[in-house]
Amino acid sequence: MTHTSNATPSAPPAGLHIRHATLADAPLIASLGVETFVMSFGALNTPENLAKHLAKAFGEEIQRRELTDPAITYLIAEQHGRTAGYAQVREGEAPACVTGENPVEVRRFYVTHEFHGTGTAQALMEACASEALRRGGRTLWLGVWEQNPRAIRFYTKWGYEDVGGQTFLLGDDPQQDRVLSLSLASRER
Repeated sequence: MTHTSNATPSAPPAGLHIRHATLADAPLIASLGVETFVMSFGALNTPENLAKHLAKAFGEEIQRRELTDPAITYLIAEQHGRTAGYAQVREGEAPACVTGENPVEVRRFYVTHEFHGTGTAQALMEACASEALRRGGRTLWLGVWEQNPRAIRFYTKWGYEDVGGQTFLLGDDPQQDRVLSLSLASRER
């Protein structure tokens, strides 16, 4: 299925700029990662599991290592000079259920609450697709918690298809993610 309404990128919201992160952004990504993860999932998980996950996933040194990894790109969305969200695009092995050619993962994708509904998420996802294509990707995929209907609606509206599931370990809690996949064929130039 091709998502035709996004085949041609729409104009980004006024004042929105999406840029590649640099090493200097490690503290920003670490703090934004904690903030957006807690805002999105804090109330639905135990404090212990949340703390374990945050310690494993976010911290200036963790983000510095990721920022120096050639397989990873962080994209930062800024609107009128304020950070509106970020995404991590990563080359690497995909689950067996992702059968599209040359898969690239959107590993993290968060827009701060204040910028929900502004078009920032659409522009940031478009930037993820462009980054995947730049890396030679032909398929974009991601895992999304099955208990996150808002995100699932956004991704499926964007053209992603549910192709399977995988387990995501949040602290000691094995949770089920839906695996969604999108062909980038209509975006190639």
